Amino acid sequence: MSAQDAVGGPELPAENTISTPIVSKVKRLTLRNYLAYAAGDAANNLSFTMAGMFLILYYTNVIGVEGAVIGTMFLVVRFIDAFTDVAVGRIVDAKKPGRLGKFRPFILWFSFPLLFVSMAIYSADIFFPGISGGWAVLYMYITYLLMGSVFYSLVNIPYGSMAPSLTQLPSERGKLATYRGYGASIAILALAFIIAPQINANVKHPAGLQQSLFFTTVGFIVVGMALYMFTVFGTREQVSRPTEKVSLRDSLHSLRVNKPLIWLSIGAVMFLTGLTAFSTLGSYIAIYVQRDPGYIAWNTLAQTIGLFIVGPFIPTIVRTIGKRTGYLIFCVIAIVGALVLGFGPLSTAPVWGLVAFFLMGLGVNGVNTLMWALEADCVEYGQWKTGKRTEGTTYAVFSFTRKMGQALGGFVGGLALTFAGFNAAVASAGQSQADGVAQNIQLWAGGLVAVFVLVSALIMIRYPLTEKTFLTITEEIAVRDLGDE
Repeated sequence: MSAQDAVGGPELPAENTISTPIVSKVKRLTLRNYLAYAAGDAANNLSFTMAGMFLILYYTNVIGVEGAVIGTMFLVVRFIDAFTDVAVGRIVDAKKPGRLGKFRPFILWFSFPLLFVSMAIYSADIFFPGISGGWAVLYMYITYLLMGSVFYSLVNIPYGSMAPSLTQLPSERGKLATYRGYGASIAILALAFIIAPQINANVKHPAGLQQSLFFTTVGFIVVGMALYMFTVFGTREQVSRPTEKVSLRDSLHSLRVNKPLIWLSIGAVMFLTGLTAFSTLGSYIAIYVQRDPGYIAWNTLAQTIGLFIVGPFIPTIVRTIGKRTGYLIFCVIAIVGALVLGFGPLSTAPVWGLVAFFLMGLGVNGVNTLMWALEADCVEYGQWKTGKRTEGTTYAVFSFTRKMGQALGGFVGGLALTFAGFNAAVASAGQSQADGVAQNIQLWAGGLVAVFVLVSALIMIRYPLTEKTFLTITEEIAVRDLGDE
């Protein structure tokens, strides 16, 4: 045994190594399987993206909390996710598969509490009429903590960890990631077209907006549960895995030697920081820059169209130029969209907002889809290095880094809103903002996205796990498994 084998497992296979993986005798995924997996992320976004798109607007324009306070809350609560995500990942790895497999029981058990707390987030003035000041901030922290750090982790970590167990074929993993993107984008689009008219009708009537958001989120509980149940009973876990128990030490060692996961996670933090800042300020772009809340829906539609254009090409991109190269190309497209967003004449020609959001949709959704496929590959890399398969911990760490990016994005987005001169007290009173605020919001939104996406691209240039290397790794794992039988 070499010194390298003793401390970290085998070296990364040479780039010019070409081989074909030995695939386990598993059934190919069906359309029903893809749709069921997509339904899970659609349900996830009824809570998580609902908070990302509209929580800050709800608390500034209805409850009267300043943007910087909300941004700080994003940072603090998602920092707590460092512990809850990894803890849930360990729980998932330690669980023995049952009748519903290893991952789906968590979705079955915790989906309703997640959706219920998501409704409670938007019910501050319903449950506690006239709530304001410190009590409002406390309520915001408690409900968002329960939603994001507890119940969302207990549902999303198993959901995302399940992907590597559904298939080991790169093309099918690419399709799974694509369908996951479809599910998320359809939910986001539905949110936009459901919530935007409510904002438009109540832009100067905070009490009316509170009532409509309450009843809407109650409805999301019913819809979300139906989607989650489709995921639970419409997917199957079939990739073989080592049967020995995975200890905490095994999980930590797997993470320490997993260089592709480390690079991917750092790139994800930067990318998600820019994307979340963009999502945080998106509603304000429509209301104050384009001067029509209806553009919340139309901007989201333009962004979603980008996904449905990109999605069908993801398997081809994976097969021809590879995930890393595709990631970099989509980053460039997102940066172009960010520049149009920041410097285009959106106030005088709102249609430029649609152009910006469309380009952002192409770039952002392309990167996000490939990001999930890359994460699944990192599970095999960790297994190849250590002999231990840790889907839960690997996904938990990646999810944590994404949440850190989302936390930083929400934080800088909230600060940008304050630096732009936005006044929550004025907004919650139904009054207009001062001159120049709209232009400042536009510049901050475009600039933040462009800078952070650029940094993410520079990081991912050094991502080491190429498609040829991955094929070699899966072949070696399959040979080991055959040798163990």
